[in-house]
Amino acid sequence: MNGKHPVKIIGSGIYLPAVVSSATIEEKFGLPKGWAEKYSGVSSRHHVTFESNGFMAARAIEKALNFAEKRVSDMDLIISAGATFDFPLPNQSSVVKNELEDRLLSDVGTIDIDTTCLSFVSAFEFAAKLLDGRQYKNIVIVSAEIASKGLNSKNFETLTLFGDGAAAFILSFDESGESQFLKGGLRTYAEGVFHTHIKGGGNQYFFKDHPYDEDLHSFNMQGKKLLRLAKQKGPEFVNWFFKDSGIQMDEIKVVIPHQASKVGISIFKHTLPFEEEKFKGNISTHGNCIAASIPILLHQTIEAGELERGALCMLVGTSAGFSIGAVVFKY
Repeated sequence: MNGKHPVKIIGSGIYLPAVVSSATIEEKFGLPKGWAEKYSGVSSRHHVTFESNGFMAARAIEKALNFAEKRVSDMDLIISAGATFDFPLPNQSSVVKNELEDRLLSDVGTIDIDTTCLSFVSAFEFAAKLLDGRQYKNIVIVSAEIASKGLNSKNFETLTLFGDGAAAFILSFDESGESQFLKGGLRTYAEGVFHTHIKGGGNQYFFKDHPYDEDLHSFNMQGKKLLRLAKQKGPEFVNWFFKDSGIQMDEIKVVIPHQASKVGISIFKHTLPFEEEKFKGNISTHGNCIAASIPILLHQTIEAGELERGALCMLVGTSAGFSIGAVVFKY
């Protein structure tokens, strides 16, 4: 077991850009009416118009701070947890901080964590283990993703699946110990490393040598290979994660799965031995928002009163690489 860490979520906030219906995408790209909802499970999603990653992240953080009645100067670290970014340099978290209204009132440090779709889950574990009540009392985690700009107009599966958005959470050292981080874990299965990728843009296919090409510089997903690997490795991961954890599965009240795809979510439901009502979801109205999917859904679950204080919650998902990861905490 990772060991209990006295960590409490004291505030959260989200930012969602304009809604785009599946009917609009179908009409624009010549898809049959109803195709998107039938095959991707998405009826609508949010896509940016003017927003940057940093803009959305900052607005989500400010909402979380207001809810927690805290200021930027009360924070000991800002973590940007996501796969998309505004600039190759500087790091995204420093760009996020620069977008905050109170950016000049604190010299709080900023770091990035990128495990693609699992970035928030990884950052949650990282922050929980840093919070010690001394050097680190309050940490902000924000995931802000713009998927819409990296989609291939010829790949209908991904074109209709992805959305944009941001969510921020403030984690605090909880002296009472009533709220706790219980366990986190990540496993990476190298055989699936390129089942999802964007080839262009890095040093392997540098922009000076490889000018923009939609196929090269857009998101590519080998869905069938991913699903097979998830089915194969999912039970193995669950056994590894809960072995010697001290966590009883039936004690977990809420499960927040990554909104990977309609089929991907169904695989999680078959892999994890939980009742249907414990699983939360928003893929129909938000699509797959990469690393922002889990925290947006977690925020909405808390806001709806579906996760009560003292209840155990599991965050779980898959990511490009190919990885499976999870955390369990007492809210």
